[in-house]
Amino acid sequence: MGYESRSGRPHISLEVQMPEYVIERDMPGVGQLGLGDLKAASRTSCSVLRDLGPEIQWVQSYVTDDKIYCIYRAPDEEIIREHAERGGFPANSIARVRTTISPTTAE
Repeated sequence: MGYESRSGRPHISLEVQMPEYVIERDMPGVGQLGLGDLKAASRTSCSVLRDLGPEIQWVQSYVTDDKIYCIYRAPDEEIIREHAERGGFPANSIARVRTTISPTTAE
């Protein structure tokens, strides 16, 4: 967990990794929305995030034909549900990311 600093005392990192979540939002036809509609939804989301404070962060979203998959960092699911409720977005499924893998995992 730590290592010795120059003073010889153990150094302990205070950095804590914020849990990451994948949110599935059922939104029929969302993939057909224009840039203006997506921009407005993004602005609404960002406004709610500012009100909720820095403990919740929107990382990225993937828009498909009928769903949006969002990646968020937050201390728990409760604040993600609060964001969805305030923003008027569905949060049909919220799953905590336990680890990530990629093609380099196979090496």
